[in-house]
Amino acid sequence: MGHDYPCVDLSFVPERALFERPRPEPFSEFARLRERVRPLVPPHAVLPPGTSFGPLTGKATGRFGPIAWVEQLLLLVQPEVLERLEQAGVQGLVGCRTELTFRQKTPPTFLELQIEPRGRLHPDCIPPSVPPPCATCGRHGFSRPEEPILDAASLPSGVDLFRVGNFATMVIGTERFMEAGRRQKLDGITFRELPAR
Repeated sequence: MGHDYPCVDLSFVPERALFERPRPEPFSEFARLRERVRPLVPPHAVLPPGTSFGPLTGKATGRFGPIAWVEQLLLLVQPEVLERLEQAGVQGLVGCRTELTFRQKTPPTFLELQIEPRGRLHPDCIPPSVPPPCATCGRHGFSRPEEPILDAASLPSGVDLFRVGNFATMVIGTERFMEAGRRQKLDGITFRELPAR
């Protein structure tokens, strides 16, 4: 979870049907399929099992503000919100149009932010009893630390919103993103300062 590439279009991949439904596969077949999409994703993408591609689809109901979270993992913003954040100097935001259907007469338009895994948690906040990452798939199974610490050397530059590479469900915003979000009065986002070492 947390490895989502909504801007990646698989419509030109001949085997795209094999990417539409999650299922168990022998690792050799998974690795073969992963290499089929590798040219379409950013060069630093890890692509673990469960990586998703393409726009968010489905039915949406209820009232929506200028931003919305889907299951606390996917961040949707209205196009004007993305534009204002970029005008405020926020760097590295990539918005991809969703394919949601609404029942409203004038449905809102949302972009899903492609928030890529970049930085890492510092080893000091990972319990020593946790086994090392899987040698085959790279999964490092541990619970979210109560007091996360970011690995300063791994933090990206030129990107103000990213996921933690070794805990991809955790979204990190820089101080610039936080200040721009507060100036825009974006409801639905809370901020917590994290140390880095």
